[in-house]
Amino acid sequence: ACVVGRGIVNIHAELDRTMTGEQDKLKPGQKFPTPTRGNGDRVFYETLLRQRPDSEMAQEWCVNYGVLPEEEAAKAYKKVLKRKGKQKSGTSTGTPSTSVKKAKKTKKVIGDVEYDAGMDAGGDEGIGVAAL
Repeated sequence: ACVVGRGIVNIHAELDRTMTGEQDKLKPGQKFPTPTRGNGDRVFYETLLRQRPDSEMAQEWCVNYGVLPEEEAAKAYKKVLKRKGKQKSGTSTGTPSTSVKKAKKTKKVIGDVEYDAGMDAGGDEGIGVAAL
């Protein structure tokens, strides 16, 4: 508990102690501290994962923040690693790739039409000028 008279320094020290205690209990793949149940991001990603269990984005977020139960976290972490492994191995090939230049797209200008919207200020009109 924080003492009111000691200020913000003790609040941060208390948070540090809490965080270091939680770091001993990290779940598989967890990189960040687990947000509270009312956190907007957590609500969004947990709901997304419940509605769409195949959502890669939701799986990765829930694993990174440790919001899943231990067994589910282990399964989801394996899926994330497998997916990331495929991405990494798929992008790197042993041979240098040749770059294919795409043709530049040119913009067609049909015609410059001058249009006056009537928005110019008149001689005695001005911003902030009040009639007395």
